[in-house]
Amino acid sequence: MQIEQKLVAEVISAIKELYGQEVPAQLVQLGATKKEFEGHLTLVVFPLLKVSRKKPEDTAEDIGQYLVTNLSDVVARYNVIKGFLNLVIADACWVSLLTDIQQDEHYGLKPVTDASPLVMIEYSSPNTNKPLHLGHVRNNLLGWSLAQVMEANGNRVIKTNIVNDRGIHICKSMLAWLKWGNGETPESSGLKGDHLIGNYYVSFDKHFRAERQELTEKFMAEGMDEEAAKERAEKESPLMQEAREMLVKWEQNDPEVRALWEKMNSWVYAGFDETYKALGVGFDKIYYESQTYLEGKEKVMEGLEKGFFYRREDGSVWADLTREGLDEKLLLRADGTSVYMTQDIGTAKLRFQDYPIDKMIYVVGNEQNYHFQVLSILLDKLGFRWGKDLVHFSYGMVELPNGKMKSREGTVVDADDLIAKMIEDARTMSEEKVNKLEGISEAEAQAIARIVGLGALKYFILKVDARKNMLFNPEESIDFNGNTGPFIQYTYARIRSILRKSEEMKNERVKSEKNELLSLSEKEISLIQRLAAFGTAVAQAGSDYNVSVIANYCYDLAKEFNGFYHDFAILKEENEQKRLVRLALCETVAKVIKTGMGLLGIEVPERM
Repeated sequence: MQIEQKLVAEVISAIKELYGQEVPAQLVQLGATKKEFEGHLTLVVFPLLKVSRKKPEDTAEDIGQYLVTNLSDVVARYNVIKGFLNLVIADACWVSLLTDIQQDEHYGLKPVTDASPLVMIEYSSPNTNKPLHLGHVRNNLLGWSLAQVMEANGNRVIKTNIVNDRGIHICKSMLAWLKWGNGETPESSGLKGDHLIGNYYVSFDKHFRAERQELTEKFMAEGMDEEAAKERAEKESPLMQEAREMLVKWEQNDPEVRALWEKMNSWVYAGFDETYKALGVGFDKIYYESQTYLEGKEKVMEGLEKGFFYRREDGSVWADLTREGLDEKLLLRADGTSVYMTQDIGTAKLRFQDYPIDKMIYVVGNEQNYHFQVLSILLDKLGFRWGKDLVHFSYGMVELPNGKMKSREGTVVDADDLIAKMIEDARTMSEEKVNKLEGISEAEAQAIARIVGLGALKYFILKVDARKNMLFNPEESIDFNGNTGPFIQYTYARIRSILRKSEEMKNERVKSEKNELLSLSEKEISLIQRLAAFGTAVAQAGSDYNVSVIANYCYDLAKEFNGFYHDFAILKEENEQKRLVRLALCETVAKVIKTGMGLLGIEVPERM
């Protein structure tokens, strides 16, 4: 049992014996003692004064005396500062707690059973006309990490992806490939499939702009004003008309168009898979909008029949949400085609058929906040029991400093370029520390570079509260000092080096019964307290949907360990019991760092 739990139970017993009344556990408020006072845990007495009917100082004295008498193995002594009872916890109690944490294989994690709530998390959501970019990187890392955190909190988790594989943007790439591709393939070009198709999307846009400009000038020469000429040029562009015709053929299941669509999409999916693998993320189930939009239309028509929605004179179908404080929302266009909302309803229908979902979490940027407000109401109206309580894990934009790591297009930062650059930078930094990596193979050196480079990228993005916009600075992220992934990874590697050198760790474990006379330093106690807070951090990250809590916990733990390491001998400590406790601290800190960083999807290297 954790020290806090023991104290809460004993304080409740104290109040019953001292004042003859039962109090709920919520009234027993314990927290870490402020640095300027002696003590480890502080009881706030003020909520108990109605029961004691005494002054704060007298109430604190009563409870302090009771704890020292009845819980002497936990409370060594106490002091009272006004309405605060500061408790000094016995050294043997801290060692016992350390032993419990050290020996708990799944420390900080709640078990998952067949009866655990089922949480589905959607993230990534790419379009098949371009490769993944920096925004997708943040999305994927947040989604993957949130899935790990929710599982660590005792939930069954299904990780899903919805791929936008239909629409005019897909047809633009297809048409450009037909016109200017000359049969080019990923194999013949040496390009990843998603990059190849992305190039043709850019190519379409380039030709379309030139064509539109030419038509605009022609119409202006005929006497039209510039705005009208542009609008007419957009409508009459032969290239855009061809793309629209291709979309119609796709909707009509034209065999040639569908075959081309399937072939080009297969190239893109192979490219996506490479990027996902490099990032270390994946999915349990992938949905495709080409399969969900018809389901959505069917569900909307069902809602129309039940009177949830209404049809306008032009044939379009709408939801009136003015009673909910929102506006009216288009669900089907006049020509019967669907919008994104319709597709999301269809996807929800399929997911509900596939899984008995208890909670649905969408990892989508904050520009879609209103969309998910509306979707929640619509799903609830349509009978999805989790619709009303769906969670939109809304996150801010991520950008790079101007001029850095521009993509091939020069407008967005390509995910593959970013990953490669981070690994390259990590390798360069490792070579500068070549004396620390002597005797390792080229393959090991490259593996370390990959772990450190990706760790720097992931940690820098995940340590920031997802709701905030952020600036990702590659150089700052890979620093071995400060609040960075490499700093935490280096701390772990340092500990593993200590443990490798320690013969005592082979068969020895700290035995609490041998530590009655063992004296701990405040830094050692503080480090044990920090370790004891890991479960609380995991729980908070899950309840708040905030993975940055885990990132910053790992940094605080690594920083505290480095302070301890700087001030105290470990292997050279002559007192055997102290040495064993310090080695136990090392082992346990390493374990918790590995677990915490694992929840972020970050590996930790055995050496750096």
